[in-house]
Amino acid sequence: MLAKNIQIRKAIKEDLPQILELVIELAVYERAPDAVTASLADYEEGFSTGLFDCIIAIANQKMIGVALFFPTFSTWKGRMLTLEDLVVTESFRKMGIGQLLFDAVLEEAKNTGCRLLKWQVLDWNIPALRFYEKNNAIIETNWWTGKIIFDQ
Repeated sequence: MLAKNIQIRKAIKEDLPQILELVIELAVYERAPDAVTASLADYEEGFSTGLFDCIIAIANQKMIGVALFFPTFSTWKGRMLTLEDLVVTESFRKMGIGQLLFDAVLEEAKNTGCRLLKWQVLDWNIPALRFYEKNNAIIETNWWTGKIIFDQ
């Protein structure tokens, strides 16, 4: 069932507090509620300098979903986008809003000349895996993610 009267648009600075709230909701869903340490000031700086961008979903004047992405470069393919987070608030899931956001990110990638869109998905998140597979995504299981966290 697709929600009606959903507005999909690029985010503006005033949307950042609600975007951060949705990211925190995602962290709770991903069983890492204390992992979000980025502040609203971090979001404001990153957004204003073009470090990342967002496409949001609005229903009844309330943000219900966000796709946060950033431009990067693939040494093998060239210009690409990385989808950092795609989240729809729990009460609006399974209504096609995630698909609307994902389609908007795909369009953004194509319009900016990207040759590749990449993201990560947790191996236990079966609904997300099915969503991406439905969109003909290649889910690579032979690459491991490495990271180093700097305490500040």
